[in-house]
Amino acid sequence: MGFLKNLFGAKEAKFVEVAPFGSRYEVPSGETMLEAALKNGVPFPHNCTVGTCGSCKCKLKAGRVSALTDFGYTLSQQEIAAGFILACQAIPKDALTQVEVESQALDAPKAEAFKGRIAATEALTHDIVRITVELDRPMHFVAGQYANLKYAGLERARNYSYADAPDRDGRKQVSFFVRKVPNGAFTEALFNGQLNELPLDVEGPHGNFHLHPGTAPMLCIAGGSGLAPLLSVLETARKDRVKRPCAFLFGARTQADLYGLEQIQQIANNWSDTFVFIPVLSHEPADSNWTGARGLVTEFISKALPGVSLNDAEGYMCGPPGMIDAGIAAMTGFGVKLDAIYYDKFTDQSHAAKTA
Repeated sequence: MGFLKNLFGAKEAKFVEVAPFGSRYEVPSGETMLEAALKNGVPFPHNCTVGTCGSCKCKLKAGRVSALTDFGYTLSQQEIAAGFILACQAIPKDALTQVEVESQALDAPKAEAFKGRIAATEALTHDIVRITVELDRPMHFVAGQYANLKYAGLERARNYSYADAPDRDGRKQVSFFVRKVPNGAFTEALFNGQLNELPLDVEGPHGNFHLHPGTAPMLCIAGGSGLAPLLSVLETARKDRVKRPCAFLFGARTQADLYGLEQIQQIANNWSDTFVFIPVLSHEPADSNWTGARGLVTEFISKALPGVSLNDAEGYMCGPPGMIDAGIAAMTGFGVKLDAIYYDKFTDQSHAAKTA
Protein backbone atom coordinates (compact mmCIF):
# COMPACT_ATOMS: atom_id res chain seq x y z
CA MET A 1 0.00 0.00 0.00
CA GLY A 2 2.86 2.37 0.87
CA PHE A 3 4.47 1.54 -2.49
CA LEU A 4 1.26 2.44 -4.35
CA LYS A 5 0.98 5.75 -2.45
CA ASN A 6 4.55 6.62 -3.38
CA LEU A 7 3.95 5.58 -6.98
CA PHE A 8 0.71 7.45 -7.59
CA GLY A 9 0.97 10.03 -4.84
CA ALA A 10 -1.44 10.42 -1.94
CA LYS A 11 -4.39 12.73 -2.59
CA GLU A 12 -3.66 16.22 -1.35
CA ALA A 13 -5.91 17.33 1.50
CA LYS A 14 -7.96 20.42 0.66
CA PHE A 15 -8.80 23.01 3.29
CA VAL A 16 -11.07 26.04 3.30
CA GLU A 17 -10.76 29.14 5.47
CA VAL A 18 -13.87 31.30 5.95
CA ALA A 19 -13.73 34.94 7.00
CA PRO A 20 -14.97 36.60 9.12
CA PHE A 21 -15.67 33.44 11.15
CA GLY A 22 -12.00 32.46 11.35
CA SER A 23 -13.00 28.88 10.53
CA ARG A 24 -10.73 26.35 8.84
CA TYR A 25 -11.93 22.91 7.78
CA GLU A 26 -11.08 20.08 5.41
CA VAL A 27 -13.24 19.31 2.37
CA PRO A 28 -13.26 15.57 1.62
CA SER A 29 -13.27 14.44 -1.98
CA GLY A 30 -16.73 14.62 -3.54
CA GLU A 31 -18.11 17.21 -1.12
CA THR A 32 -18.86 20.87 -1.74
CA MET A 33 -17.49 23.67 0.36
CA LEU A 34 -20.90 24.17 1.94
CA GLU A 35 -21.47 20.49 2.75
CA ALA A 36 -18.13 20.26 4.53
CA ALA A 37 -18.68 23.58 6.32
CA LEU A 38 -22.00 22.45 7.78
CA LYS A 39 -20.54 19.11 8.88
CA ASN A 40 -17.87 21.06 10.74
CA GLY A 41 -20.31 23.39 12.45
CA VAL A 42 -19.36 26.49 10.43
CA PRO A 43 -22.33 28.94 10.39
CA PHE A 44 -22.24 29.36 6.62
CA PRO A 45 -25.37 31.17 5.32
CA HIS A 46 -27.45 28.79 3.19
CA ASN A 47 -30.94 27.56 2.39
CA CYS A 48 -31.71 25.75 -0.88
CA THR A 49 -28.30 23.98 -1.29
CA VAL A 50 -28.93 23.54 -5.05
CA GLY A 51 -27.58 26.85 -6.35
CA THR A 52 -30.78 28.84 -6.84
CA CYS A 53 -31.32 31.00 -3.73
CA GLY A 54 -27.88 32.64 -3.57
CA SER A 55 -27.78 32.55 0.24
CA CYS A 56 -24.31 30.93 0.28
CA LYS A 57 -22.74 33.56 -1.99
CA CYS A 58 -19.20 34.36 -0.89
CA LYS A 59 -16.10 36.03 -2.31
CA LEU A 60 -13.15 33.88 -3.38
CA LYS A 61 -10.03 35.49 -1.88
CA ALA A 62 -7.46 32.80 -2.66
CA GLY A 63 -7.36 29.43 -4.41
CA ARG A 64 -9.42 27.98 -7.24
CA VAL A 65 -12.73 26.12 -7.32
CA SER A 66 -14.68 24.11 -9.86
CA ALA A 67 -18.45 24.59 -10.17
CA LEU A 68 -20.87 21.67 -10.11
CA THR A 69 -23.29 23.92 -12.02
CA ASP A 70 -22.74 27.29 -13.64
CA PHE A 71 -22.65 30.08 -11.05
CA GLY A 72 -24.21 32.29 -13.73
CA TYR A 73 -27.68 30.79 -13.13
CA THR A 74 -27.81 32.74 -9.86
CA LEU A 75 -24.95 35.25 -9.84
CA SER A 76 -24.54 38.14 -12.26
CA GLN A 77 -21.59 38.40 -14.62
CA GLN A 78 -20.37 41.40 -12.60
CA GLU A 79 -20.37 39.33 -9.41
CA ILE A 80 -18.58 36.44 -11.07
CA ALA A 81 -15.96 38.83 -12.48
CA ALA A 82 -15.50 40.25 -8.97
CA GLY A 83 -14.76 36.77 -7.62
CA PHE A 84 -18.06 35.71 -6.06
CA ILE A 85 -18.99 32.02 -5.98
CA LEU A 86 -21.71 29.78 -4.52
CA ALA A 87 -20.38 27.54 -1.76
CA CYS A 88 -23.10 24.92 -2.37
CA GLN A 89 -21.82 24.40 -5.93
CA ALA A 90 -18.07 24.91 -5.34
CA ILE A 91 -15.44 22.18 -5.03
CA PRO A 92 -11.95 23.39 -4.05
CA LYS A 93 -9.12 22.57 -6.44
CA ASP A 94 -6.16 23.74 -4.35
CA ALA A 95 -4.69 22.79 -0.98
CA LEU A 96 -6.03 26.01 0.57
CA THR A 97 -9.06 28.02 -0.51
CA GLN A 98 -9.97 31.25 1.25
CA VAL A 99 -13.43 32.81 1.02
CA GLU A 100 -15.18 35.71 2.68
CA VAL A 101 -18.85 35.77 3.65
CA GLU A 102 -20.61 39.14 3.64
CA SER A 103 -20.75 40.55 7.13
CA GLN A 104 -24.15 39.72 8.55
CA ALA A 105 -25.44 43.07 9.79
CA LEU A 106 -28.85 41.43 9.81
CA ASP A 107 -29.96 40.55 13.32
CA ALA A 108 -32.65 38.11 12.28
CA PRO A 109 -34.55 35.59 14.39
CA LYS A 110 -33.53 31.96 14.02
CA ALA A 111 -35.60 29.97 11.53
CA GLU A 112 -38.29 27.81 13.12
CA ALA A 113 -40.91 25.32 11.90
CA PHE A 114 -44.57 26.40 12.02
CA LYS A 115 -47.89 24.86 11.08
CA GLY A 116 -50.26 26.93 9.01
CA ARG A 117 -53.34 27.08 6.79
CA ILE A 118 -54.37 29.47 4.05
CA ALA A 119 -56.84 31.91 5.65
CA ALA A 120 -57.47 34.13 2.61
CA THR A 121 -56.65 34.37 -1.08
CA GLU A 122 -56.88 37.56 -3.15
CA ALA A 123 -56.28 37.82 -6.89
CA LEU A 124 -53.91 40.72 -7.63
CA THR A 125 -53.40 40.12 -11.36
CA HIS A 126 -54.25 37.30 -13.75
CA ASP A 127 -51.22 35.31 -12.53
CA ILE A 128 -50.38 36.70 -9.07
CA VAL A 129 -52.36 36.12 -5.87
CA ARG A 130 -51.89 37.27 -2.33
CA ILE A 131 -52.24 34.45 0.17
CA THR A 132 -52.61 35.01 3.90
CA VAL A 133 -51.43 32.11 6.03
CA GLU A 134 -52.69 31.63 9.59
CA LEU A 135 -49.90 30.20 11.76
CA ASP A 136 -50.01 28.17 14.95
CA ARG A 137 -48.07 30.93 16.76
CA PRO A 138 -46.59 34.35 15.93
CA MET A 139 -43.59 34.44 13.59
CA HIS A 140 -40.82 37.02 13.85
CA PHE A 141 -38.90 38.13 10.76
CA VAL A 142 -37.01 41.05 9.26
CA ALA A 143 -38.51 43.01 6.35
CA GLY A 144 -37.20 41.54 3.11
CA GLN A 145 -36.87 37.94 4.31
CA TYR A 146 -38.81 34.91 3.10
CA ALA A 147 -40.32 31.64 4.33
CA ASN A 148 -40.41 28.09 2.97
CA LEU A 149 -43.89 26.68 2.30
CA LYS A 150 -44.63 23.01 1.82
CA TYR A 151 -47.59 20.64 1.92
CA ALA A 152 -47.66 16.86 2.30
CA GLY A 153 -46.53 15.19 -0.91
CA LEU A 154 -44.65 18.21 -2.29
CA GLU A 155 -41.08 17.11 -2.91
CA ARG A 156 -39.38 20.45 -2.28
CA ALA A 157 -40.51 23.50 -0.32
CA ARG A 158 -41.21 26.74 -2.18
CA ASN A 159 -39.75 30.08 -1.08
CA TYR A 160 -41.96 33.16 -0.81
CA SER A 161 -41.10 36.59 0.58
CA TYR A 162 -43.19 38.22 3.30
CA ALA A 163 -45.40 40.94 1.81
CA ASP A 164 -46.12 42.62 5.17
CA ALA A 165 -44.07 44.74 7.49
CA PRO A 166 -43.02 42.72 10.55
CA ASP A 167 -44.63 43.29 13.93
CA ARG A 168 -42.72 43.78 17.19
CA ASP A 169 -44.69 40.92 18.78
CA GLY A 170 -44.50 38.70 15.70
CA ARG A 171 -47.26 38.00 13.18
CA LYS A 172 -49.67 35.10 13.48
CA GLN A 173 -50.90 35.89 9.97
CA VAL A 174 -48.30 36.31 7.23
CA SER A 175 -48.95 37.23 3.60
CA PHE A 176 -47.12 36.31 0.41
CA PHE A 177 -47.47 37.26 -3.28
CA VAL A 178 -47.40 34.09 -5.37
CA ARG A 179 -46.98 34.09 -9.14
CA LYS A 180 -48.41 31.18 -11.09
CA VAL A 181 -45.70 29.00 -12.64
CA PRO A 182 -46.92 26.91 -15.61
CA ASN A 183 -47.06 23.26 -14.48
CA GLY A 184 -45.70 24.26 -11.08
CA ALA A 185 -46.76 21.72 -8.47
CA PHE A 186 -47.36 24.30 -5.74
CA THR A 187 -48.92 27.09 -7.79
CA GLU A 188 -51.15 24.84 -9.91
CA ALA A 189 -52.62 23.39 -6.71
CA LEU A 190 -52.92 26.86 -5.17
CA PHE A 191 -54.67 28.47 -8.13
CA ASN A 192 -57.02 25.48 -8.41
CA GLY A 193 -58.07 25.89 -4.78
CA GLN A 194 -56.62 22.54 -3.73
CA LEU A 195 -54.56 24.04 -0.89
CA ASN A 196 -57.39 25.90 0.82
CA GLU A 197 -58.00 23.19 3.42
CA LEU A 198 -54.57 21.56 3.49
CA PRO A 199 -52.17 22.04 6.42
CA LEU A 200 -48.95 23.77 5.40
CA ASP A 201 -45.48 23.39 6.82
CA VAL A 202 -43.99 26.86 7.10
CA GLU A 203 -40.33 27.40 7.96
CA GLY A 204 -38.78 30.78 8.47
CA PRO A 205 -37.45 33.30 8.43
CA HIS A 206 -34.76 32.86 5.80
CA GLY A 207 -32.73 35.18 3.63
CA ASN A 208 -30.33 38.08 3.93
CA PHE A 209 -32.18 40.68 1.86
CA HIS A 210 -32.93 43.69 4.05
CA LEU A 211 -32.54 47.44 4.26
CA HIS A 212 -28.99 48.31 5.24
CA PRO A 213 -28.52 51.12 7.77
CA GLY A 214 -27.32 54.52 6.61
CA THR A 215 -28.45 57.62 4.78
CA ALA A 216 -27.54 56.62 1.20
CA PRO A 217 -30.17 57.25 -1.50
CA MET A 218 -32.20 54.10 -2.24
CA LEU A 219 -32.75 52.87 -5.78
CA CYS A 220 -35.40 50.12 -5.65
CA ILE A 221 -36.56 47.94 -8.55
CA ALA A 222 -39.30 45.30 -8.45
CA GLY A 223 -40.75 43.01 -11.08
CA GLY A 224 -43.71 40.62 -10.82
CA SER A 225 -44.15 39.08 -7.38
CA GLY A 226 -40.82 40.69 -6.41
CA LEU A 227 -42.97 43.58 -5.19
CA ALA A 228 -43.61 41.68 -1.92
CA PRO A 229 -40.22 42.04 -0.15
CA LEU A 230 -39.79 45.64 -1.31
CA LEU A 231 -43.23 46.59 0.02
CA SER A 232 -42.25 44.98 3.32
CA VAL A 233 -38.95 46.90 3.39
CA LEU A 234 -40.44 50.24 2.35
CA GLU A 235 -43.45 49.99 4.67
CA THR A 236 -41.11 49.21 7.57
CA ALA A 237 -38.82 52.12 6.65
CA ARG A 238 -41.84 54.43 6.47
CA LYS A 239 -43.03 53.36 9.92
CA ASP A 240 -39.49 53.85 11.29
CA ARG A 241 -39.35 57.35 9.74
CA VAL A 242 -36.21 56.50 7.77
CA LYS A 243 -35.00 59.71 6.10
CA ARG A 244 -33.40 58.78 2.77
CA PRO A 245 -34.19 59.77 -0.83
CA CYS A 246 -35.87 56.82 -2.54
CA ALA A 247 -36.75 55.95 -6.12
CA PHE A 248 -38.98 52.95 -6.71
CA LEU A 249 -39.20 51.47 -10.22
CA PHE A 250 -41.85 48.81 -10.79
CA GLY A 251 -41.58 46.84 -14.04
CA ALA A 252 -44.64 45.11 -15.53
CA ARG A 253 -45.82 44.00 -18.95
CA THR A 254 -49.12 45.88 -19.18
CA GLN A 255 -51.43 47.99 -17.02
CA ALA A 256 -53.25 44.79 -16.08
CA ASP A 257 -50.04 43.54 -14.45
CA LEU A 258 -49.69 46.52 -12.13
CA TYR A 259 -50.89 46.05 -8.56
CA GLY A 260 -50.25 47.38 -5.06
CA LEU A 261 -50.39 50.95 -6.40
CA GLU A 262 -52.56 52.25 -3.57
CA GLN A 263 -50.17 50.96 -0.93
CA ILE A 264 -47.18 52.38 -2.80
CA GLN A 265 -48.91 55.77 -2.98
CA GLN A 266 -49.53 55.68 0.79
CA ILE A 267 -45.86 54.94 1.38
CA ALA A 268 -44.89 57.80 -0.95
CA ASN A 269 -47.28 60.23 0.77
CA ASN A 270 -45.80 59.47 4.20
CA TRP A 271 -42.11 59.06 3.28
CA SER A 272 -39.78 61.31 5.29
CA ASP A 273 -37.72 62.40 2.27
CA THR A 274 -37.98 62.48 -1.53
CA PHE A 275 -39.90 59.50 -2.91
CA VAL A 276 -40.17 58.92 -6.66
CA PHE A 277 -42.35 56.12 -8.03
CA ILE A 278 -42.05 55.10 -11.69
CA PRO A 279 -44.12 52.19 -13.03
CA VAL A 280 -42.67 50.99 -16.35
CA LEU A 281 -44.60 48.87 -18.88
CA SER A 282 -42.73 46.74 -21.41
CA HIS A 283 -45.63 45.34 -23.51
CA GLU A 284 -48.42 47.88 -23.20
CA PRO A 285 -50.29 48.30 -26.53
CA ALA A 286 -49.14 51.42 -28.36
CA ASP A 287 -52.69 52.71 -28.78
CA SER A 288 -53.70 52.39 -25.11
CA ASN A 289 -54.41 55.28 -22.73
CA TRP A 290 -51.14 54.69 -20.83
CA THR A 291 -49.12 57.92 -20.61
CA GLY A 292 -46.41 56.64 -18.27
CA ALA A 293 -43.02 55.09 -18.90
CA ARG A 294 -42.62 52.35 -21.51
CA GLY A 295 -39.75 49.94 -22.11
CA LEU A 296 -37.55 47.96 -19.77
CA VAL A 297 -37.59 49.04 -16.16
CA THR A 298 -33.77 49.13 -16.02
CA GLU A 299 -33.72 51.78 -18.76
CA PHE A 300 -35.05 54.35 -16.29
CA ILE A 301 -32.41 53.95 -13.57
CA SER A 302 -30.45 57.06 -14.56
CA LYS A 303 -33.64 59.20 -14.50
CA ALA A 304 -34.98 57.90 -11.21
CA LEU A 305 -33.29 60.33 -8.82
CA PRO A 306 -32.57 63.59 -10.67
CA GLY A 307 -29.85 65.62 -9.02
CA VAL A 308 -28.64 62.69 -6.90
CA SER A 309 -25.27 61.05 -7.59
CA LEU A 310 -25.72 57.31 -8.06
CA ASN A 311 -22.11 56.82 -6.92
CA ASP A 312 -23.42 57.13 -3.38
CA ALA A 313 -26.66 55.18 -3.87
CA GLU A 314 -27.66 51.71 -2.74
CA GLY A 315 -29.58 49.38 -5.04
CA TYR A 316 -32.37 47.07 -3.85
CA MET A 317 -33.91 44.69 -6.40
CA CYS A 318 -36.39 41.82 -6.27
CA GLY A 319 -37.74 39.98 -9.27
CA PRO A 320 -36.96 37.59 -12.12
CA PRO A 321 -33.33 36.66 -12.97
CA GLY A 322 -33.20 38.60 -16.24
CA MET A 323 -34.32 41.81 -14.56
CA ILE A 324 -31.82 41.40 -11.73
CA ASP A 325 -28.90 40.75 -14.10
CA ALA A 326 -29.85 43.72 -16.28
CA GLY A 327 -30.31 45.88 -13.19
CA ILE A 328 -26.87 45.06 -11.80
CA ALA A 329 -25.27 45.82 -15.17
CA ALA A 330 -27.14 49.11 -15.48
CA MET A 331 -26.57 50.23 -11.89
CA THR A 332 -22.84 49.55 -11.96
CA GLY A 333 -22.68 51.27 -15.34
CA PHE A 334 -24.15 54.41 -13.77
CA GLY A 335 -21.72 54.33 -10.86
CA VAL A 336 -23.48 52.32 -8.15
CA LYS A 337 -20.87 50.20 -6.37
CA LEU A 338 -21.32 46.44 -6.77
CA ASP A 339 -21.09 45.86 -3.01
CA ALA A 340 -23.90 48.40 -2.52
CA ILE A 341 -26.36 46.41 -4.65
CA TYR A 342 -28.59 44.00 -2.76
CA TYR A 343 -31.09 41.71 -4.42
CA ASP A 344 -33.39 38.73 -4.12
CA LYS A 345 -33.52 36.83 -7.41
CA PHE A 346 -36.88 35.09 -7.82
CA THR A 347 -36.10 31.73 -9.40
CA ASP A 348 -38.69 28.98 -9.83
CA GLN A 349 -38.50 25.21 -10.30
CA SER A 350 -37.46 25.63 -13.94
CA HIS A 351 -34.26 27.25 -12.68
CA ALA A 352 -33.85 24.58 -10.02
CA ALA A 353 -34.08 21.91 -12.75
CA LYS A 354 -31.22 23.57 -14.63
CA THR A 355 -29.00 23.37 -11.57
CA ALA A 356 -30.06 19.92 -10.37
